[in-house]
Amino acid sequence: METVEALRRILSQAKNIAIVGLSDKPHRPSYFVAKYLIEHHYNVIPVTPMADEILGRQCYPTLADVPDPVDIVDCFRRSEEMVSLATQAAAIKASVLWMQLGVVNEQAKQQAESDGLDVVMDRCTKIEHARIFGGLNFVGVNTGIISARRPKNV
Repeated sequence: METVEALRRILSQAKNIAIVGLSDKPHRPSYFVAKYLIEHHYNVIPVTPMADEILGRQCYPTLADVPDPVDIVDCFRRSEEMVSLATQAAAIKASVLWMQLGVVNEQAKQQAESDGLDVVMDRCTKIEHARIFGGLNFVGVNTGIISARRPKNV
């Protein structure tokens, strides 16, 4: 599932990204990822009961409380919480369950896929976006994606 083409499709089609576990602390990875995604024109929806607002956006305590449609549920939570989050993502009819770096749960993956969601596991939305659409190579990182053609739907 996690081919470059699949990741490009997911990130190209997504508009609304609910970040579960988004921290209001600027030094935390979730905050940095959310800031990057906002700067790249995604509608980031913070899902955390720990704050009322992060990065100027209203927070929601759970996925069920989010009033807007969600394309990607981007999870900054422990691996053992993923089965519950897979159930919640399916319940709100999200398209993608995305488990961040270090988050791996095969049962959650199988459950989400059986519910019709695409699943990305153990990858960072910011890193993958920068790798696929440009942004990592300017600092000397070899992304392994070389093309003179601009991807469609960027």
